[in-house]
Amino acid sequence: MKNGIFLGGGGENYAQTQWLNLKYANRHGLIAGATGTGKTVTLQILAEGFSNAGVPVILADVKGDLSGMAKAGRPDFKLHEAFTARATQIGLDDYSYHACPVTFWDIFGKQGHPIRTTVAEMGPLLLSRLLELSEAQEGVLNIAFRLSDEEGLPLLDLKDLQALLVWVGENRTKLSLRYGNVSPASIGAIQRRLLVLENQGGAAFFGEPALELSDLMRVDADGKGQVNILAADKLMVSPGLYSTFLLWLLSELFEELPEVGDPEKPRLVFFFDEAHLLFDDAPKALIDKVEQVARLIRSKGVGVYFITQNPADVPEDVLGQLGNRVQHALRAFTARDRKALRLAAETYRENPAFDTEDAIQQVGVGEALTSTLQKKGIPGVVERTLIRPPSSQLGPLAPKERVDIMRGSELSGKYDTPLDRRSAYEILLERSAVAAQAAETAEEEAESAPMAREFNAARRYSGSRVTRSSARSTRRPRDSFASAMSDAVIKELKGTTGRRIVRGILGSFFKGR
Repeated sequence: MKNGIFLGGGGENYAQTQWLNLKYANRHGLIAGATGTGKTVTLQILAEGFSNAGVPVILADVKGDLSGMAKAGRPDFKLHEAFTARATQIGLDDYSYHACPVTFWDIFGKQGHPIRTTVAEMGPLLLSRLLELSEAQEGVLNIAFRLSDEEGLPLLDLKDLQALLVWVGENRTKLSLRYGNVSPASIGAIQRRLLVLENQGGAAFFGEPALELSDLMRVDADGKGQVNILAADKLMVSPGLYSTFLLWLLSELFEELPEVGDPEKPRLVFFFDEAHLLFDDAPKALIDKVEQVARLIRSKGVGVYFITQNPADVPEDVLGQLGNRVQHALRAFTARDRKALRLAAETYRENPAFDTEDAIQQVGVGEALTSTLQKKGIPGVVERTLIRPPSSQLGPLAPKERVDIMRGSELSGKYDTPLDRRSAYEILLERSAVAAQAAETAEEEAESAPMAREFNAARRYSGSRVTRSSARSTRRPRDSFASAMSDAVIKELKGTTGRRIVRGILGSFFKGR
């Protein structure tokens, strides 16, 4: 097939080749199977195929194995003979080794170019998902975002949001009259979650320079699509950050890319490994968002491929949109496993040559059941398929090789140095400083006014002479220890206005404006 990606051999004795038609590749797909059955290799050969066709790819490298795509395979590799034998068996006559153009990315900036976005671009919905907020806490977060827009307070990094929440807490009485109840407990809960996120490395993700989507959609001088590999091995420790980042990226692509209808090949393909992390314990509102993006983003020329152990990990409404499927072996050890196996088999168009449910349990490593969209987008009959061997290196790069590729990248230096421009934190800090200075000036004037009045009253000028005032003090004598203490406390309080009374760093915002 001229406009397709070769998957492997299929049919009786594996004589029938299986292809993924690029025209229907933006209608999404699924790679499923138990651990160790070959899902990662299938992901690798699909990514190679898209890159060779000039389609940029984004994929998450959960185990660190996919970095080898930046290097060609070698004849001295231990599986070389097995690879060439399989290529001959499935009719891949032009099998050879070659590398793919690769760009490494890492949210933490260690194993790739840093990926950042601003808090404002993330938005309150995804951020609430990331922080696992309750409905009331999400409401407070939405108020903070609204105030950011109305007051001209850009939310770029975590400290901007933390500072704005402090200000919201200090002015919650006035804000509650306009927006509804703003609870100190809700603000405190959000701040604690932000602290946890910061400790997990989330502070590195929020900030500038923010990622430009065009840098993910590049094609090299030979016309090959760039393979963008996100280092996700450490990111998996923070599954909330991982899933929210990937969903944010999909949302950004959906919002920024123009409509292209049904192109001859996708503009971009997105591989979402460990897809169950996106859906586990996710609220219905978030699942609806994923379904909406998956349903509509194909019209932008973007294909989304979910990689997971069991198709049941993906919600049914999303699963129904995944037309291209590669099913590796599933094991059925429990009643629940057998039910999931049966449901997985029922999602395929039956092949009279074999029982799909039995075949899913029988396929070996590197073998799978495949079904891809055919003419007019009709699902093809499920076939047993020997997956083709990869052309790039199977397994990870050496650390030095990864560093060398990063240094030689066109993007080297573009995102490496973080920026910290004037935003909500700095603006609120400046306003609080102005308010504090105004309070101190008012205090000094208040302290000096009584002294000036006493001086003027004591020495009055009549034009020819100066006389002392005949006014008598109306102050009552101190008749008790309590009275003396009261006067002392009042005097002390007068001397501390704006200086000794403890204020939040962003307090008295309304007064300072």
